[in-house]
Amino acid sequence: MEMNSPVGPNVLDVGANGIVGKPLDRVDGRSKVTGGARYAYETQQRNTLYGFVVEASIGKGTIKSIDTRAAERAPGVVLVLTHRNAPEQGTGNHREAHPVLTGPEVTRYGQPVAFVVAESFEQARAAAYLVDVKYDRSRGKYALRTNLDQARVPHPKDAPAADSAVGDFASAFAGAPVQIDVTYTTPLQSHAMMEPHATLAMWEGDKLILYTANQMLNQGQKAVAKTLKIPVENVRMVSPFIGGGFGGKLWVNADAILAAIASRELKRPVKTALTRQQIFHVTTHRSDTIQRLRLGTDRNGRILAIGHDVFSGNLPSEQTYEGAALQTRTLYAGLNRLTRHRLAPLDIPVASSMRAPGESVGLMALECAMDELAEKLNLDPIELRIRNEPTEDPEKHIPYSSRHLIACMQEGARRFAWDKRNAKPGQVRDGHWLVGMGMAAATRGNPLQPSKANVRLNPDGTATVRMAMTDIGTGTYTILAQIAAEMLGLPTERVRVELGDTSFPEAAGSGGSWGAGSSGSALFEACNALREKLARSAGMDPATARFADGSIASGEQSKTLKNLVGAGMDADGEIQPGRNNKDFSQQSYGAHFAEVGVDVDTGEVRLRRMLGVFTAGRVLNAKTARSQAIGGMIFGVGAALGEAMALDPRFGYFVNHDLAEYHVPVHADIPEVDAIFLPELDNQSNPLKSKGIGELGICGAGASLASAIYNACGARIRDYPITLDKVLSVLPMQT
Repeated sequence: MEMNSPVGPNVLDVGANGIVGKPLDRVDGRSKVTGGARYAYETQQRNTLYGFVVEASIGKGTIKSIDTRAAERAPGVVLVLTHRNAPEQGTGNHREAHPVLTGPEVTRYGQPVAFVVAESFEQARAAAYLVDVKYDRSRGKYALRTNLDQARVPHPKDAPAADSAVGDFASAFAGAPVQIDVTYTTPLQSHAMMEPHATLAMWEGDKLILYTANQMLNQGQKAVAKTLKIPVENVRMVSPFIGGGFGGKLWVNADAILAAIASRELKRPVKTALTRQQIFHVTTHRSDTIQRLRLGTDRNGRILAIGHDVFSGNLPSEQTYEGAALQTRTLYAGLNRLTRHRLAPLDIPVASSMRAPGESVGLMALECAMDELAEKLNLDPIELRIRNEPTEDPEKHIPYSSRHLIACMQEGARRFAWDKRNAKPGQVRDGHWLVGMGMAAATRGNPLQPSKANVRLNPDGTATVRMAMTDIGTGTYTILAQIAAEMLGLPTERVRVELGDTSFPEAAGSGGSWGAGSSGSALFEACNALREKLARSAGMDPATARFADGSIASGEQSKTLKNLVGAGMDADGEIQPGRNNKDFSQQSYGAHFAEVGVDVDTGEVRLRRMLGVFTAGRVLNAKTARSQAIGGMIFGVGAALGEAMALDPRFGYFVNHDLAEYHVPVHADIPEVDAIFLPELDNQSNPLKSKGIGELGICGAGASLASAIYNACGARIRDYPITLDKVLSVLPMQT
């Protein structure tokens, strides 16, 4: 199916079996909590060797000498790979290929310079410290702020243009009666997922099998093939369970390539896992940003001019930029508009996608600027947003597929008792705590990606679903089981879902909030095809056939499915984006509400309660959807209050490269948090009429806390994260 027109009424609308949408427990939950689920590093093969990465200890320069003799003599060591004995590899940007050990040049701190392989992990790790590398250092460019003069217009493949302009922004802003011109900054961030990057590589003749942690297996399959210069069909990637990714496992990393090269050389399986400390430098991260927001309105708060300029950084060889102004192009009305992205070349590890790339940090700036504008206009922040609600996409001039942002804000305001908020900062006190409320809008794009699926009805009446989709903890197994069960009239326990293997039908993978919609739509189409086959086999009209309780019925006729399939019956399904992606502006929406306390003596900030209200088309599983939304909101709390990588600008080194000093929220930081979804169907989105959820929860979440902090104590902090030292520097004069 190609999405070229609205989707009409279908089986899910009728809800005959009532399975899709229910808050079902995860079908893979028991295997995870009992240890039955196997992750990449837990994969076992006979005669396995272990590899350990040696990282560059300089930010830029060349390897002057590398002495591996002591490491090679160490107990258990069978190979030390360096640029001197590594094979020639294919090249490309970080999304296309991942060559390693290709020469003496060092382009970033932590770049792999050797790979030690031994009979045990401990032997490989011990020997890695015996590799003696000497360098000729070069002067590097590490900090974004000190290299803005070299920033350029990025031109990435298959991504929105870096700049957009509508009307005459400069004149409209200059003539606006009310103006806001503010700069917000966000820090470098690491994905900090639970499971480290890990791979077990093995060869069967000229065929490579990688048991690895990767979110997009078919994309990874191509990248591995290009890197190793082998046919794509000779690469099989297997990743049935992934312990979190947040974008950090979208692309192939050094663990997969190094293990594959070593395994081919040694003709034995090779397993490797990056340590937590190595992850910070060897893999990707989110760039820091510097964002200038200019908003000009009339006296009634209607936007006349909206401008958003963004600086981010990346390796000189990369074109990927942090699209922090992309949501500004579509969220609010305004005739005169200007958004620009600039990319500074930096000699630090590659910057790439991290949960809600662009919107996550962009809304932390835009939504706080809107809060500042509301205060200047003496308007309620929700009323300001309502007055600037667009009737169409203001830059593309196309209709929205569905948009219920105002409903989210109004329902959230009602549930959160927003009308009790005192708009004047510093007026509400609870003992030593100043208490404030803040809100922010949420939006996230809703892409649809090509995906395929196969569904088979087995002789025993069970169904098996197969596709190369992945589950990064979001509940994909459960959602797909629900779709198949609903469509075929089976209980979910009679559906087996097999994912994470490139030998299955190609799928988009998990990322970009497209996972469930794309893979679920492919499965929906496969089930439709199987329903038609079954109906015709039963001599029934597919249009009137009903599936329930393991049977098919039409009129007075009824037959059990297992009596129709013989040795088994299967069908394939496929979804392709079509004209709807171009003819309609497609986003999910929401509104965040936060209440914080600020200690009057220390400036410490404590979240007291938080609510998110969202619309994202059909909710496929109420429990996993709420879990994803709350997880995103907590991610936003961390981004607002603590999460930041500290860069040493002298060496291009991330100082706090572990979970002891890279601060993410823990249980004690998070009190009452709730998320609800308002009913919505989007018939332009996909056959399921659903939208992406996984990243929506983080979008705008941090801004709601920043505005709540200002409302509590009058400290307007524009440099994230909002740590107590920044609050304390402003607090005394406010209290």
